[in-house]
Amino acid sequence: MLSAAGSAVGLGNLWRFPYLAAQNGGGLFLVVYLILATTFGFTLLVSEVSIGRRTRKSPIDAYAAIHPKWKWIGYFALAVPLIILPYYCAIGGWVLKYCTVYLFGQPADPAAEGYFTGFITSAAEPVIYLSIFIFFTSFIIYRGINKGIEKFSKTLMPVLLVIVIGIAVFSLTLSYDDNGTVRTGLQGLLIYLIPDVSGQTPVSFMNVLLDAMGQLFYSISVAMGIMISYGSYFGDKDDLISSVTQIEIFDTAVAFLAGIMTILPLYVFMGREGMDASGPSLLFISMPKVFVSMGGLGKVLGALFFIMVFLAALTSSISMMEAVVSSIMDRFRVSREKATVIEGIGAFLIGVLVCLGYNVLYFECPLPGGATGQILDLLDFLSNNILMPITAIGTCLLIGWAVKPQIIIDEATKNGEKFRNRGLYIAMVKVIAPVLLTILLIQSLMGI
Repeated sequence: MLSAAGSAVGLGNLWRFPYLAAQNGGGLFLVVYLILATTFGFTLLVSEVSIGRRTRKSPIDAYAAIHPKWKWIGYFALAVPLIILPYYCAIGGWVLKYCTVYLFGQPADPAAEGYFTGFITSAAEPVIYLSIFIFFTSFIIYRGINKGIEKFSKTLMPVLLVIVIGIAVFSLTLSYDDNGTVRTGLQGLLIYLIPDVSGQTPVSFMNVLLDAMGQLFYSISVAMGIMISYGSYFGDKDDLISSVTQIEIFDTAVAFLAGIMTILPLYVFMGREGMDASGPSLLFISMPKVFVSMGGLGKVLGALFFIMVFLAALTSSISMMEAVVSSIMDRFRVSREKATVIEGIGAFLIGVLVCLGYNVLYFECPLPGGATGQILDLLDFLSNNILMPITAIGTCLLIGWAVKPQIIIDEATKNGEKFRNRGLYIAMVKVIAPVLLTILLIQSLMGI
């Protein structure tokens, strides 16, 4: 359960959730996200974990066991971590670079103008950190479920949570005098928590809804085979409903705290415009500037912050590699050790291409909505905006119409557990979730 929660807690919580919350009316986004987490999120999560435990198989074979004609969903699900893992490990290497800078120091200032750009456009250094990050991930997978993944999760997930809570609480105490204008962490908290409905229209509210659903969709690690793989490791006597609920609570709590520990410092030291930072610029450009503004304390807080980000990135990369490795083991009947080496080498080679996409192999490719991107952006768009929605839609149609929702309800309650809101689950998996996911897919393809 901790491993599955660790998969859900990743970079998406730390650099996407805060930005979307700030962009979509603060508390309004939080309320919508919470409602979706207890309905949409629960539906997808309990479905995948139940499929995993019922079949005891990796994603491809699991879907085939549920219904042979729907085996194609498993291939789509497996393709997602295959595509994401290489560029995720490249970003994990960036995080590891900043960890070493804040822990051990170096002549260059990570908050200096152009520091991050200079790092990712260098040819060798990003590849070195990529290789180290993939080694950490592969080593844990290589050791297996009990000695590797479970032992790692039991030890470091509590450490991650303590650091997140500590930085979030400290953020509340911050204050900064900007030429006579004093901004405090408490003011930032109110901006974060209080719903802002000014200027909201049905169209803008729909955008808030889709943004919250998209964030939840990526955050809880569904539609990529991960939860099916972890579900296959659940014991028959484990309380599946309780475990799924705990995963959701853990993920939502970390996402909420991530908003506090990033939005509040950005507001205090950079004003409202600082809250608009997102993606890599939030972690690698905006936050280092905040730490510099704190003086000597900023170095300590920066080290803790990037250690926390590193742990979050590592737990998610472990989950993605495990989904692929378990599938290789099942399909080709090879040992865990051999499957790990194969996937580790493959992820490294593609990850090198991602790193070189910012220097030697740099190019700009058009994306929907008028944006352009490099190799990382192309892989991200293909996996997150196309394959994941299609996989989730397929799963809902399979469960909702082909084999009927009762197959999931029976699996989730076979130890006498109560299935909360059974009617809502059936409505979600049959109609509401596939409709919303289809809208999300169309929105992504049209670049709206």
